[in-house]
Amino acid sequence: MWFLHNKIEFADIFIGLIVRVLTAFFIIPLHEYAHGLAAYKLGDKSAKYMGRLSLNPLAHIDPIGAIGLLLFGFGWAKPVPVDSRYFKNPKWGMALTALAGPAANFLAALVGGVLLNLICVFQGFFDPFIFNLLNLFLSHYLAINVSLAIFNLIPIPPLDGSRVLIAFLPERILYQYYYYERYISILGMLLLFRGFVYGNGSSLINLREACVRLIVWVTKLPFYLGRC
Repeated sequence: MWFLHNKIEFADIFIGLIVRVLTAFFIIPLHEYAHGLAAYKLGDKSAKYMGRLSLNPLAHIDPIGAIGLLLFGFGWAKPVPVDSRYFKNPKWGMALTALAGPAANFLAALVGGVLLNLICVFQGFFDPFIFNLLNLFLSHYLAINVSLAIFNLIPIPPLDGSRVLIAFLPERILYQYYYYERYISILGMLLLFRGFVYGNGSSLINLREACVRLIVWVTKLPFYLGRC
């Protein structure tokens, strides 16, 4: 039992590390690529000219952000250049461009949900340990995509949610928002780092778990599965 327990514990640590690498080299670059693609479709070619309209992770990785993600579980990529002057409606163009990143992560999570249910269908063909590894990996993959999407939708600058919020603000409030944007950003980040958002029992943790359960349930429907 001791050996089995340590084997499972080691597998969990190993899978967690693999998922962090996957996040740095695939999930975050996908998020940034989606921003660039949305801006391009709306008329802004800045990302294309800067070589950012690519799924190549080297085009998006910020070395310090990648190291932070691998070591501490928190990191970032180079922001995609966007020039709202090329949009017919700058406010809504920025909002749609901002939404594209989280939307890409939700779509990636849906793919993960399909794969998770697929291995459940063929569970009998896998060695139990291999099945548990795949299950654990896909569960981590789902959670990190949903977490990234939800985190970026928080309406605090410079997160994507702040660009969406701006689209709904009237001009008289928008000026004040821009004036205090730096202070809102500092206060918001302080709250985030103190665990106000992703601390134990936080509402966003509960929202993430609810989203993961919903994705698993929705992607389970085509397989007519019972409980996996």
